[in-house]
Amino acid sequence: MPDTLTAGREKAAAVMADVAATWLSSLSGDQLLLAAYGSPLHPDAEAERLRWFYTPTEHGGLAIRDQNARQQSLAMRLVATGLSVPGYATVTTVMGLENVLDQVEGWRVHWGRQRGRDPGLYWLRIFGRPGDRVWAWRFGGHHISLNNLVVAGRLVSTTPCFIGADPATTELLGSTLRPLRGAEDTARQLARSLDAGQLRSALLHPSAVSDIVSGNRPRVEHGDTMMHMQDLWRGRFTDPELDRLVDDIDRRAETGSGYTESDHARVAITIPPKGIGGRDLNEEQRHLLHRLVTQYTGRAPEFLANAYDNHYATDTVLDTVHFGWAGSTDAGEPHYYRVQDRRILIEYDNTQRYANHAHSVWRDLTSDFGLDVLAEHRAHIAHE
Repeated sequence: MPDTLTAGREKAAAVMADVAATWLSSLSGDQLLLAAYGSPLHPDAEAERLRWFYTPTEHGGLAIRDQNARQQSLAMRLVATGLSVPGYATVTTVMGLENVLDQVEGWRVHWGRQRGRDPGLYWLRIFGRPGDRVWAWRFGGHHISLNNLVVAGRLVSTTPCFIGADPATTELLGSTLRPLRGAEDTARQLARSLDAGQLRSALLHPSAVSDIVSGNRPRVEHGDTMMHMQDLWRGRFTDPELDRLVDDIDRRAETGSGYTESDHARVAITIPPKGIGGRDLNEEQRHLLHRLVTQYTGRAPEFLANAYDNHYATDTVLDTVHFGWAGSTDAGEPHYYRVQDRRILIEYDNTQRYANHAHSVWRDLTSDFGLDVLAEHRAHIAHE
């Protein structure tokens, strides 16, 4: 990205450090044991930082529900520093959907805790000390994972960035709530605009895979296939009934998709990417592709979102972006899509719960968790 981003990265890092330090100073000793973790420069702490989830498992850190009102306000203020205004509104809406999901499931799902669907079970953790040369923070819970790294006073990474929605569509009084509407409808509009030849290039599979393919891997590599439900949790359950429940969810999802190992191989992540390239789209379709990318990069703080917007508006850049689709293009039917270039990887699926349970993720194939910048920093230290 251009050098003009430097000032924005520095300002964002400074604001984050100030809010994070204030939040930490408000915590008790017992709370700090959960909230404050080691520096990303320490191997054990770094291993924990790279563990991220989007399932209703324990994400690591201090949960919102275990904080007083002022601490909660400070925690959410920190979350807001890592997002655009629309991004923050979407994240907090998804958190609130846990109340709706609880009702949809008849308040029966418990996941081994007092309340299985709990809008207070979103965890915040700081790695290192805010303001240090290297520090990071993570916020996550069911259907949310935000990961930020600061190096040398600059915000260098905001990915992986995961936002899901269950239900994906909720009827309100006189209107409809769809937190990921833009990401779904823009992609469907693009898919339906393709002619027969373009669709053959874009089609990854006639049926939708049942989840995002990259899963919660710390790194995405060529040949990665979909991770199954059992691998998306922080360890196995002590309650055999919950293990069986996870197995059953995975089995039903696989039955619904009809996928075999060869099907999963067909939609595996590849480098270079599958799908139709921007250079093979007409002007209107290219506009839709650009808008689709910015549905994801627009989650980032405004200065960064604007830089991505300008970057992907460049013809030569958009030429190399590929779009792939799997499943039906009819609204309400299971579907999956992928947007990818040399650096960006975007995935979206809406297949579970009769195509009313959506997952979306934005990843950086070269710098998820800021691993490339962190490696350069370590190398610089080693030579000092």
